[in-house]
Amino acid sequence: MNRVVITGLGIYSCIGKNLEEVKESLYQGRSGIGFMQERKEIGFRSALSGVMERPNLKGLLDRRLRVGLAEQGEYAYLSTLEAMKNANIDEEFLKNNEVGILFGNDSSSKAVIESTDIVREKKDTMLLGSGYIFQAMNSTVSMNLSVIFKLRGINFTISAACASGSHAIGLGYLFIKHGMQDTIVCGGAQEVNPFSMGSFDALSAFSVRESDPTRASRPFDKNRDGLVPSGGAATVILESYESAVKRGAPILGEIIGYGFSSNGEHISQSTVDGLLRAMRMSLKDAGLTPQQIEYINAHATSTTHGDTSEAIAISEVFANCNPLVSSTKSMTGHECWMAGASEIVYSTLMMRDSFIAPNINFDEPDEYSEKLNIVSRTLNKNFDVFLSNSFGFGGTNSSLIVKKI
Repeated sequence: MNRVVITGLGIYSCIGKNLEEVKESLYQGRSGIGFMQERKEIGFRSALSGVMERPNLKGLLDRRLRVGLAEQGEYAYLSTLEAMKNANIDEEFLKNNEVGILFGNDSSSKAVIESTDIVREKKDTMLLGSGYIFQAMNSTVSMNLSVIFKLRGINFTISAACASGSHAIGLGYLFIKHGMQDTIVCGGAQEVNPFSMGSFDALSAFSVRESDPTRASRPFDKNRDGLVPSGGAATVILESYESAVKRGAPILGEIIGYGFSSNGEHISQSTVDGLLRAMRMSLKDAGLTPQQIEYINAHATSTTHGDTSEAIAISEVFANCNPLVSSTKSMTGHECWMAGASEIVYSTLMMRDSFIAPNINFDEPDEYSEKLNIVSRTLNKNFDVFLSNSFGFGGTNSSLIVKKI
């Protein structure tokens, strides 16, 4: 079995457009949440969202390659550029090595709706042009990036709700561990436009604390009233340890455990049992005891049921261990399909720079979160092993364990 290491990271999120900006926001406990007037005007119950600046790729990417990129693909292109630079991967390396791509993405709503509107209004499909089909497919990110970067290895999209990005990294880990690939570009991407969030808003799942947006996302807090949607893209370059050492690549961490499960019950609500099994599987795969996990980046999205289920599960798996816990979603909101990948980036940056980002807006615990060792203010601390949880609609669960080398 091959060891699997992280050699590159890239990020484009509401708390920063690159690793350094994001690291500073994490350390300062700076929120990226804002009020989006457009959402209120079109009938949203909640106008809160992670605030993203749409990138301008003119001059950076040829128009022929831009035309098929959906919004989340633009974010993913930039995060992948940064990750490849971070990993010392250049065109020559891509030309001479079979590099794969596994990206988490579970919607491409804007392109679907826009193209449907054109057909309904004009009654002529020829007016759609060539770009919409490549923007509208769920595989839009992996298909576009594989062409842009001329990747020749494994190439598909993981569609697993809010665990998509985490499962992409988990599957990349398995492919490399079993010797089927040496290098894989993994990650997750999430569109931020209102089209992608309308049906979610209809579930009344979003916070309506609109008078104070940066205080709206409050995982584990007793007075939370729902999640805040967000997005962007995160890229994690996975590589076999042997390959990384051979080419002198930076090694930022090692993936040592991947656990997964399905709840098999309610379509939108998590179960304690499913979360327990995913975390325990990741520990077994890593060959670790619960006592060896120093930090947990919780999935906790700021919903009553979800946070409660995870708090109960963490308390049971890590009884008497008391690992440090925080949810970076308190700052970023819920980055959905991207979250499982971005939270590996966030946690790896913390591990590299010896601090734990705070679970901001954690003012009062409830009866379940009071049993956890939640970090509410930035903590300067060396740590060598962390676990990251990601759970999604349909009962899909993923837990990843990363250690410092």
